[in-house]
Amino acid sequence: MASVTSRDRVVVIGAGIGGLSAALLLAGHGFAVTVIEAAGSPGGKMRQLAVGGHALDAGPTVFTMKAVFEQLFAEAGLDFAARVPLRRLDVLARHGWPDGSRLDLHADRQASREAIAAFAGAEAGRLYSEFAREAEAICRSLEQSFMQAERPSPLGLVRQAGIGAMLRTQPFSTIWKALGRFFPDPRLRQLFGRYATYCGSSPFRAPATLMLIAHVEQEGVWQIEGGMHTLARAMQAAIEGLGGVFRFGERVTTIETAQGRASGIRLADGTRLDADFVISNVDREALAGGLLGPEATRSVPPLPREGRSLSAITLSGRGQFSGFPLHHHTVLFSADYPAEFAALDRGAVPADPTLYICALDRHGSAAPEGEEGFLLLINAPARGDEAVAGLPEIETCHRLLSHALSRHGLTLNPGPAPPVLTRPQDFAALFPGTGGALYGMATHGAMASFQRPGSRSRMPGLYLTGGSVHPGPGVPMVALSGRLAAEALIRDRASTRRFLPGATPGGIAMRSAPTAGSG
Repeated sequence: MASVTSRDRVVVIGAGIGGLSAALLLAGHGFAVTVIEAAGSPGGKMRQLAVGGHALDAGPTVFTMKAVFEQLFAEAGLDFAARVPLRRLDVLARHGWPDGSRLDLHADRQASREAIAAFAGAEAGRLYSEFAREAEAICRSLEQSFMQAERPSPLGLVRQAGIGAMLRTQPFSTIWKALGRFFPDPRLRQLFGRYATYCGSSPFRAPATLMLIAHVEQEGVWQIEGGMHTLARAMQAAIEGLGGVFRFGERVTTIETAQGRASGIRLADGTRLDADFVISNVDREALAGGLLGPEATRSVPPLPREGRSLSAITLSGRGQFSGFPLHHHTVLFSADYPAEFAALDRGAVPADPTLYICALDRHGSAAPEGEEGFLLLINAPARGDEAVAGLPEIETCHRLLSHALSRHGLTLNPGPAPPVLTRPQDFAALFPGTGGALYGMATHGAMASFQRPGSRSRMPGLYLTGGSVHPGPGVPMVALSGRLAAEALIRDRASTRRFLPGATPGGIAMRSAPTAGSG
C-alpha cells in the first residue's frame, strides 16, 4: 500500500468500529492518529460486561462481510486472519414459535430450502429459492452504487445503476408486504421480516430493500474466537503498531474551530489537542444536540425523536439453560408480530416480545459443561432520555424476559453472579444524545437511507463515521463508514496540494465491493 509521508494530525473521537476503521486506514497512510475514548476499552457498542469474573459480549453478536475487514487490514499491510481467528457457522440461526415449531436456517442455501420445505411444504421451499434470488439481486444492485458511495442520492443511484436496478430494490414497498409474495406461511414472513430489526426498524415500515440482509447472512456468518470484542482489541493493536495513540477514560467536551474549520478538541479536564483533521465517531445527535460544543451543532442536521431507531432491553450473564435446544444464535418469536411492533410504535415495550438469545460459549448447538455465557435481547423504544410511562422498571424487565423464555419451554438457571440488565435509559447514558437508540435513524420509508449524513460534515475538517451516518448501522456498514471518512479526508488533503512526494491522490484504492449486511 502506498504511504502518505505527511504527519498531519488526526484526532478520532470515539473508539467504536467506525472510528477504529478510519484510524486504521489513516495510520496506515502515515497520519499521526490519536483516538480519544470515554470508556476504558475500544469497541463502542461492541462492548463487554464483567459477570462473575467473566468478560461477556454485550453488544453486536453477528459477524458478516468479513471481506470488509480483510481489506481494511490488508491496506495497512496486516493479515486479518492471523489477528482475528474465525469459525464459520453452518447454522445461521435457530428459530422457534409459541406453537412449538422450530426451524434452522443454514449457511448452505439448498439445506435451507430443504429445511423450509420440511417445515412448511415443498411450495414454501420453492418460494424460498425465489426469495433468495431476489435478495441477492437487490444486494448486487446496491453494492457499489449505494453502500460504497460517499453520499448517494436517488438520482445518482439511477444514473449509476439504472432505473431498472433502482426499482428492483423495491424501496416503495415495505418488507412485510413484499415478503407476502414469497411466504404465505406467517411464521416464515415473521422470520424474514425480522431482518428489519437489524437496522433498528419495524418490518411494517421498513422498505423491502432490507431483504438484502438475508443474502448477506447466506454469504457467511462467522463466530469470532474470544468474542466480538476480540475484533475491537485487534484493531486497537493494529493501530498502535502503526504508531497510533489511544487515550481511554477521557471525554471530549468541545470540537474547537479556527477560521471556520475543525482545529482540535478539548477534553473534560480542559486539555486541548490540536489537530489538522477531526473524525467524530459519536452519534450525530450528540453533535446536533451541542454535546460537543456550540460550533458542532451546525455540523449535522438534527434527527427528530420520532426518527430514532429501536433501543433494547438486554440481560447479560452466565447460567444453565434447559428445555428448548439453543443454538449459538436463537430467535424465539412472539405470537403476534403486528401487535408487538404496534406497541413499539406507541413508545411502549411489548407485553409479548420476540426474544433473541446468543449462547456466547456455543459453537453450533453444543452446550459447554456447567455454566455458559449468554445475552438475551428484546426490542424497546428509544425513549431512554424521557421521563415517560412505558419504560419498565427492573422487576418488570425481568418478568418480560422470563415470560419470553417460559412460553417456549426454556428455563434459565442463572449462576451465582447476578446477570446485568441494560435498559433504554442505560443505553442513553452510555451513548449520550441517542435516547438509547442503538442504530441511529430508523430505516422507515423509501428515502430514509438517503437522509443519513455523509462522511463530510457541514464543518470543514470534521468527518463523520458510525451507525448514525451513511451507510447505516451494523458492524460491516459501520466499518465502511469509517473507510468512507478516511477516504474523504485523504481526498480533501490531496486537493490542497500539500502532499509530499509519494502521496496517493484520489484516496485509498478500492477493490471490488463486498455485499452489505448487518452485524
